[in-house]
Amino acid sequence: MSANTKKDPCKANACRIQACLKENNYQENKCADVLEAMRQCCLKWHKVSLCCSGIDLGKPYQTEASKGAGKSEI
Repeated sequence: MSANTKKDPCKANACRIQACLKENNYQENKCADVLEAMRQCCLKWHKVSLCCSGIDLGKPYQTEASKGAGKSEI
């Protein structure tokens, strides 16, 4: 039985989320880019990734305003 045959395609993203949250005192807004990367992974792999259970695929974590960090939109 090979460990690579069942590798979760979104596990690395899940680990990045945990590290980011820990580094930023569990403030989700500081990890929006990492959370969005996980959401994008889960959009592609949700049927095979156990890490994606519980992820709200309809909720973008990065808004257009947060992507364009010097732009102010009202």
